[in-house]
Amino acid sequence: MVNCLPKNEFTSFDVAAAVRELKELILGSRVNNIHQFDQKTVVFKLHKTNMPHIRLVVEAGRRIHSTVYAEESPAEPPAFCMMLRHYLRDSWFDSIEQYEFERIVVLGFRTKTGLLRLVVELFSDGNFIMVNPDGVIIQALFFKKMRDRNILRGEKFMFPPSTGKNPLKLLQTDLQTVIDTSGDVEVVRAIARSAGLGGTYAEEILLQAGIEKTVMCKNLTTENIVNMFNVLQSLLTCLNAGKFDSCIIIDDDNEAYLDVVPLRMRRYEGYPFKSFQTFSEALDEFFLKVRTVEKALVSVEVNKLQSEQKRLKRMVADQEKALAEEEAKSERDKTIGNTIYAHFNMFEGFLNKLVATNQHGVEWSNVFAQTLADKTAGKVPETYIEGVDTKNLVVNFFVDDLHFGLNLRLSLFDNANEFYERGKRAKQKTAGTIIALGESKRKLIRVERELAEAEHIRSLKPAEMLEALAKRKIEAKEWYEKFRYFTTSEGFLVVAGKDAVTNDILIKKYTLPEDVVFHAEITGSPFVVIKAEGKPITDKALTEAGEYAAAFCRAWRENVGSADVYWVKIDQLSKSGPSGESVPHGAFFIVGKRNWMRNTTLKTAVGVVVNEEEAYFIGGSIDSVRAKSKSHVVIVPGDYQGKDLLKMILKTLMLKLSKEDKEKLGKTSIEQIREFIPYTKGTISQKPN
Repeated sequence: MVNCLPKNEFTSFDVAAAVRELKELILGSRVNNIHQFDQKTVVFKLHKTNMPHIRLVVEAGRRIHSTVYAEESPAEPPAFCMMLRHYLRDSWFDSIEQYEFERIVVLGFRTKTGLLRLVVELFSDGNFIMVNPDGVIIQALFFKKMRDRNILRGEKFMFPPSTGKNPLKLLQTDLQTVIDTSGDVEVVRAIARSAGLGGTYAEEILLQAGIEKTVMCKNLTTENIVNMFNVLQSLLTCLNAGKFDSCIIIDDDNEAYLDVVPLRMRRYEGYPFKSFQTFSEALDEFFLKVRTVEKALVSVEVNKLQSEQKRLKRMVADQEKALAEEEAKSERDKTIGNTIYAHFNMFEGFLNKLVATNQHGVEWSNVFAQTLADKTAGKVPETYIEGVDTKNLVVNFFVDDLHFGLNLRLSLFDNANEFYERGKRAKQKTAGTIIALGESKRKLIRVERELAEAEHIRSLKPAEMLEALAKRKIEAKEWYEKFRYFTTSEGFLVVAGKDAVTNDILIKKYTLPEDVVFHAEITGSPFVVIKAEGKPITDKALTEAGEYAAAFCRAWRENVGSADVYWVKIDQLSKSGPSGESVPHGAFFIVGKRNWMRNTTLKTAVGVVVNEEEAYFIGGSIDSVRAKSKSHVVIVPGDYQGKDLLKMILKTLMLKLSKEDKEKLGKTSIEQIREFIPYTKGTISQKPN
């Protein structure tokens, strides 16, 4: 094993590998925004069609790679950041190149005023230099005068002198010349400096070529030089082809990250390592989670996360138990109803006898006393009696392994129906429990992931337990979050387009043959899709999705009370109309039979979900919102608009909440409601719901 300090900056090989990967990722993307988090670190927030947002982090003098971590932006952007925004915001990434295999990256941006270049120097103290199409310096992070060049506004930009010959252009004869002219210099020093390789990769080449790094150049043979050249070409071939085996090297006692490399290196054989799919992922892990220790120490709240994990585990266990009990109660009550009908004649005869005895002037207490005496004597059907409740006039039975009571004030039919109704109510209650259980499990998964990360960080040496937790990983948004969506009371995902563009994307990219597509029979309606996700779509789901499709059609804006809605399958949608006529963007021609839902009432719901940490708004069909929320209102077409309507909805929702829940909801922006109200127009329904 080798003795070396933890890596602190890029090598030329690292720059080449990072640029090779970033070309595929960022070229053609648009610069949405730019942030500067410290003097030398800039993050470009990029957008590329049909991809999540890309965050490119560039730290002068150190690194460049994509990142999945977000830092809190400064309240006031630095002047240099404002300059970058002025020139580069809304521009397009046109190019990214490494200059002459040096630790220099040139970023090209296509702007309204022409092609601008941002030269990023990743050596020494580093720098950012903005250059106009004529090669003149517009701005720089650091202006300076040097012996071989100047970085000054208005002067022609010049690259620094090369530190060695570009390895990509190095011939075997060039390497021979380097060795011949180095004489009494150690071979590792000669090729590190003269061939522009740097110490790490110079040592790796010698190791793979079987040459001791301290050998003097004058003692090398032609065969040694051929072997060195072949190893170099092999490394460069992998680099140019993007055939990376990226990993983080961990030191001997597993306490710290030692190096991050795009290619597996022989010099690290025997060291533990952590593999990554891309070099950027490895760089992100290495620099942002461990090597940013210089910035600030943060506490690792392992104990708090452990407490939260225990709380959520208890909650999940309680909810699972409650769900099992509710399901068992529902089934039991249904079975009791069936049992009453199965023994109807026996129960009817017996209960009629008790009622008749009472009607002949015998007090109920005496009727029940005689009944229990008959039971003791072993008479039938009294042997099924377990006891009596004189106060409530209930006779308790044990029949077919079931314990239940029959109320003498009700008919036998009403007794049976009461058990059926109880079973239905218990079944309905399970829907809300299932939703709550799912949310609790998702929270538990997230907390356990955070806890595992926190425990790992706490296991490191104190000097390394720093800013890693402050850089929380950005969770990739679900694909449907770019659309309108809700989850039905039975758990089906329903997704709707917002405009012609999202209508087109929803149908073409995200709708599968098993899904169902809704549309209202009126111009200006969104497509609404029920995602089957391997489950048969129920009539209830169809009803709720149809209600949603009707609510967001243009009929709402016109204050119409109902609309005709239909649903079809994806293979019934075509971009070609009759006789090959074209169909407008965002619209489709329907082929075959439509499944109609005539006169669907226009209505939608907004509710409040409250948990221990927060309160937030949800929207969707009435049944789905009612099942999930603590407080909800039904909205129908009307004349209230904008913030007046939002405030009215908020006030009504607040009336049904406790003081504690109101305080939580008060921290939530009222603007969240806007997404759930068609055209932000309507009124609150006064009908019971």
